[in-house]
Amino acid sequence: METQISLSNIQRSVWEGQLPLEIILAPAESRTFDQTDSYLISYPRLSYLPSLLPKLRAFFSSSLIDPNVQFNDGWFSFEGVPLKWHYPVGLLYDLYAGADPASKGTDITNEFLPWRLTVHFNDWPDEELVRLDPDGLVMNDAFINSVKEADFLRNGTAKGIMSLSKEDSSGLWKAVEGVDLPSFQRISNILLPPPSQSFRNIPIRIFLPLPPDSDSPSLKVVQSPLPPFIQASNLSASQSSAVKGSPSSQPQTMGTALHSLLPNLFPSRRTPVLAKPVLHGAVVPMSAPIEEVVRSSAYGDGWVYVVVRMMG
Repeated sequence: METQISLSNIQRSVWEGQLPLEIILAPAESRTFDQTDSYLISYPRLSYLPSLLPKLRAFFSSSLIDPNVQFNDGWFSFEGVPLKWHYPVGLLYDLYAGADPASKGTDITNEFLPWRLTVHFNDWPDEELVRLDPDGLVMNDAFINSVKEADFLRNGTAKGIMSLSKEDSSGLWKAVEGVDLPSFQRISNILLPPPSQSFRNIPIRIFLPLPPDSDSPSLKVVQSPLPPFIQASNLSASQSSAVKGSPSSQPQTMGTALHSLLPNLFPSRRTPVLAKPVLHGAVVPMSAPIEEVVRSSAYGDGWVYVVVRMMG
């Protein structure tokens, strides 16, 4: 019971996480070039940037060179890199601007805060981003598809999400969009195995840092089925299928998972040597049981998105 209360408190803190954003209109699309006022907002880390587009279109309406653009023509960039709109803003920040919390303090003191983004309403980058629609269907479908993938990994089947009522299915996205944790919990509890039942596999994606001399803005993602428990006699997660409660099994931790998937970056299962795992702007302890991390700290689509930060 105490563990459940602790995980619940962590989840509440995750959902309360905010990022200060300063959004400017692309100078080439502004009547005043770079003199247009910025749009300032404290935005939930779990939210998605396209939800801001109607407000941004209205805010910048008097400055737009092209008055015919629609809000769903909008897309975002950071330092010239188009941002994937189907990723939560907290993940995007950790990927492109988040400092190593151990060396530069918390997000509040980060030199990149407020995070300065550029919104564009012209020249959509078709090779990198799928276009949005005015009714939000593309955004909703992308979110639900991600939920289905996480559901399949957790349960070995996507029957949970597929059997949700239409009201609950749309309500899940609305709860995330509106940062409504009680409504989200009511629906997500239908999908999650009870605490007494272990996951089949862990829905986790690990984002690797790009080489300093890389000219490509593409992200490198590692994903592989990970059981929540591993054989104590053999810590290779990829070869283990231990059952919860088995005397020879132990919980899969963040350290054992990273060592299994990325042994060159994480040679130790217990101590960060070359890199650290960052989630929601904080370094995750290597000893953290990975199933508990998912239950308490997954994003709204059910995935844990870990960003690898190099040390030194």
